Amino acid sequence: MPIKVLLVEDSLIALELLQRLLRSSPEVEIVGTARNGREALELIPQVNPSVICTDLHMAPIDGLELTKEVMAKFPRPILVISNSVQEDDTRNIFGLLQAGAVDIFPKPISGDYREYEQVKQRLLAKIKMLSQVTVKAKSQHPEWQSTGASAHINDPSSLRAIAIGASTGGPQAIHKLVTSLPPDFPIPLICAQHIGDGFLTGLISWLKEDAHLNVKVAQIGETPAPKTVYFAPERAHLEFDAQGKFIYSNFISANGTCPSIDALFRSVARIYGSSSASILLTGMGTDGVVGTEAVAAAGGITIAQDEQSCLVFGMSKFAIDSGSVGHILSLSEIAPFLLTKVANCQLVES
Repeated sequence: MPIKVLLVEDSLIALELLQRLLRSSPEVEIVGTARNGREALELIPQVNPSVICTDLHMAPIDGLELTKEVMAKFPRPILVISNSVQEDDTRNIFGLLQAGAVDIFPKPISGDYREYEQVKQRLLAKIKMLSQVTVKAKSQHPEWQSTGASAHINDPSSLRAIAIGASTGGPQAIHKLVTSLPPDFPIPLICAQHIGDGFLTGLISWLKEDAHLNVKVAQIGETPAPKTVYFAPERAHLEFDAQGKFIYSNFISANGTCPSIDALFRSVARIYGSSSASILLTGMGTDGVVGTEAVAAAGGITIAQDEQSCLVFGMSKFAIDSGSVGHILSLSEIAPFLLTKVANCQLVES
């Protein structure tokens, strides 16, 4: 069955191009078009699209307001296609993601349509990925619900490093987690986030606006410090050398992802052993499963985000199924859990 797509675009030229791109694939069916968010909201109950592709700047209802309305009334995956989601449009990009958009796709900024085939393949790949995402209404989103599910495989008496892995939906999840931690949080957090080229700087800037901790790209030769959130760089894997300093590696990822969550988790397990913790968040695929197994084997704490609070219950599901996850938590439970662990570790040390 083809993927049913609703296009929301006020430019006739852009709409014609998008229709031509999507109609070239038998896997996609355009079930409707709208010139703004108001028309789209009227159409959605009639055409019941699997995926909504929308522009950002429209009147009277723009893409941001449309995203909020859709997530409240007709939750389904939204892809924002706009000139205003380029690399330097940080506030637009992450505001849309926070409102509920699953992904963004920049319109080509030049008039050179020789890149037509490349753009088509990238756009179709995004839509296919979004069609597999199950989106819940904000009122149904169970970040505020406690699952209580926990296997308690490992409960070490010290904690020195926390590794975090995320993919689709990860920026929103990491934002909630990081902004829930106090400025004196004593354990470094080291993140591997699957993100499009050019957008890591924007993600870090967005987090810096709201987080109480320092947020930065990990630098070669640097030793992880407290009160800091580190990110793997773009186009390289982040690991540690024998002295526990950051290195960028040429790790061969079994699933082709970069940065590799497996590479980071395995390296953290190797250096920090039972004093390590891993957190696998929302995302598609299996990256992070082998790494979670490595942390568990080293005696560290292993956490996976639960199905109800995941935008995409993929990576964490496979890790849970592997039997290596010690704690299955909703997104809102993870920060309190970490704070409790840190407090317990400090009590043991004292």
